[in-house]
Amino acid sequence: MMTSVDTDLIRVLADPLRLQIVTLLARETLCTTHLVEETGARQTNLSNHLRVLREAGIVETEPCGRFTYYKLRPDVIASVADSLAALAESARTTTDTARKRPCP
Repeated sequence: MMTSVDTDLIRVLADPLRLQIVTLLARETLCTTHLVEETGARQTNLSNHLRVLREAGIVETEPCGRFTYYKLRPDVIASVADSLAALAESARTTTDTARKRPCP
């Protein structure tokens, strides 16, 4: 059984600041100002990371007056989690003898 993991999404989520942003957005929809306050990151740096998350499809935007709110797309996170869970299950169900390939 071959399991496909979206390496691009893993790479996007591997950045510490982006993971912090995703963690904050998992709790509530926030605007850039809130995210600057919560993370301590500079506005320009934060905006660049939000762009990467948006382009990867992990967050979506919601305009509200002169502010832009960011909202997590849980289905995308769940998809990555499901792929990783399938890998773990494959490792659990494979016996040690089947897992060890003999040397030539």
